[in-house]
Amino acid sequence: MQRNKALSMLGLARRAGKLSMGHDMVEQAILKHRAKLILFCSDISPRLVKNLETTAEKHNVNIKTIKTDFLMEEIHFAVGYRAGVMTVDDENFSNRIIELLRQEENANGN
Repeated sequence: MQRNKALSMLGLARRAGKLSMGHDMVEQAILKHRAKLILFCSDISPRLVKNLETTAEKHNVNIKTIKTDFLMEEIHFAVGYRAGVMTVDDENFSNRIIELLRQEENANGN
């Protein structure tokens, strides 16, 4: 249930212009210090994850990162754009999405 709410929250963030999606946009959000949260889909390349984490470390940007169990297809359905990585560029959206993902994780007993 919280999973659907998190996806809906991502859709709201997208409509509010507070979501950067795809490698290049995410990298720019990191470099410009706009990103508050990085979300990775479960079906992306580990190389991409490492690349973006290295970019954040190299530029001394401390950003919360979450490797979700969302598939790129689910993200596409929720926000209308197919991407395996995205940043949430707003503190309030970021905190709410983190909270929902934690509740989902706790409900699944992980």
